[in-house]
Amino acid sequence: MRDVELVFLGTGGARFSTITQRRHTGGIRVIKPVNIQIDPGPGAIVYSNQLGLDPTEVDAVAVSHCHPDHYADAQIFVEAMSQGGREKRGTFIGPKSVITGDKDFDSCLTKYHRGLIRNLVEMCPGSEARIGNVKAAATRAQHGDPYAIGFRFSFEAGDVGYSSDTGYYPGISDQYLDTRLLILCVLRPSGSSWPGHLSSDDAVRILQETRPEMCVITHFGLRMLSANPAIEAERIRRESGIETIAAEDNMRITIGSDMKIH
Repeated sequence: MRDVELVFLGTGGARFSTITQRRHTGGIRVIKPVNIQIDPGPGAIVYSNQLGLDPTEVDAVAVSHCHPDHYADAQIFVEAMSQGGREKRGTFIGPKSVITGDKDFDSCLTKYHRGLIRNLVEMCPGSEARIGNVKAAATRAQHGDPYAIGFRFSFEAGDVGYSSDTGYYPGISDQYLDTRLLILCVLRPSGSSWPGHLSSDDAVRILQETRPEMCVITHFGLRMLSANPAIEAERIRRESGIETIAAEDNMRITIGSDMKIH
């Protein structure tokens, strides 16, 4: 069984966390068994290089929706993935708003950058793509971008779910059953809900319904940072019964026979 390793290049989310950079907004990098950059928000390329994670080794870029805190550095990673535009290479997955845009959303990729990608996959809930031997499935998200999706990645070591930005809705948990690690974008603390996003209370409900081996909460807004994500994670753990960790910038997780936090 091949281990999975991922790195949190950033754990901040939404407008004011992005503007202030109280937490980085670089998204998540899977570095084993394939190299996938998930939601490369502002600063992702900088934080990647600071950690010695060569962006030219990226095999795929996955963008969940067309909001800047999730896609701002996407084109830079496409250029890195294509070796500076010298070869057509790699996979890019995302919904319609990201790939082609519509009347309300411009694509986050120029025509030039689309031409650098070998495998460009427009996804909607239920669709799948392959990144090497890894299956990436799109899950439904309920957000301001009506095309927004989350992801479920199937590795030899087990499945990893990533909610992206979404509100709670009936049936959301069905998409993440039997995941080993569930990464939830929890913007706000308990008692402070906001449309199209998860609060700690929503996280408890999802974990009670999905029962993953571990949950990591990330993508924190300023209210969550003021409330202290570690305290909120402990509350989620206590109320759901599921081991829950608040992500920190540069945190690494290895998934093998067990899960280790670095």
